[in-house]
Amino acid sequence: MKKKILFSLRSPYREQLEVTGFCFGHGKKSAAIVGAMRGNEVQQMYVCSRMVQELKKLEAKGHIADDCEIMVIPCVNYYSMNIGKRFWTMDNTDINRMFPGYVQGETTQRIADGLFSKIQGYEYGIQLASFYQPGNFLPHVKMMDTGFTDPALMKDFGLEYGIIRRPRPYDTTTLNYNWQIWGTKAFSVYANATDVIDENAADEAVYAILRFLDTQGIISANTPPAYVTKLTDESKTSQIRSEAAGVFKSLISIGKRVERGDVLGIISDPFDGEVVSEIRSTVSGTIYFEYCAPLINSNTVCFKIIK
Repeated sequence: MKKKILFSLRSPYREQLEVTGFCFGHGKKSAAIVGAMRGNEVQQMYVCSRMVQELKKLEAKGHIADDCEIMVIPCVNYYSMNIGKRFWTMDNTDINRMFPGYVQGETTQRIADGLFSKIQGYEYGIQLASFYQPGNFLPHVKMMDTGFTDPALMKDFGLEYGIIRRPRPYDTTTLNYNWQIWGTKAFSVYANATDVIDENAADEAVYAILRFLDTQGIISANTPPAYVTKLTDESKTSQIRSEAAGVFKSLISIGKRVERGDVLGIISDPFDGEVVSEIRSTVSGTIYFEYCAPLINSNTVCFKIIK
């Protein structure tokens, strides 16, 4: 294993920001794995740290293929993580909306440029992603349909679902999208939690990534039995939104099968405790996202269902 500083940035008030990567094997750029780009992505950083440990063991046993290099970058934005902020500390911008970056631009554009210049050119790119709202996801893998994709590759992770997303205009500045535009087969792996550590989901994500690398011939690893992945288009999923604001209580968990009309959660008045709204499913399917914050605004996505 080699530890490298991929990008550094001086600060007048804090220690120098150093984005660190861990390299395993040598030769062609085979796979890059990127963790936390936001300050609350603790689970994503943790999964990458677990990957570092697993790859160290495999390298010591000679189980990384000849002429293959794997790069793991556990955390890009630990400045924000240290003070409990999701986005960049100075101007509240999102690094994952700044790719491919600009070396003479704003701070987050320069960070994106510094990172992308080091991870561009890998055959496969895996990002540990999170959703913009607080909540839990059924572990799954997602790929953007840029025209340069092979959705069948998502089956090699062995997760229960693989979701194909048609990019929207705001997706064009994400790492996943730009990786693909520049020739990398890119995937986003969702490992349930974000700002807390879920050990079971972390296990599933680590095994999924190892399984994928093994299937591509990059490593040789034994992993637990996998799911037969069901591929679906994101347009075939349904979002359930709240009709009122108040105290949110979920009555169901991710992975559960629901029928149209089932009560998924309730919203109560924060002052007198009276129920002001019942959240009912509009479709039949499987819950793969569950909002988890105690308070909710009206018209907020609180559940996502794979039909």
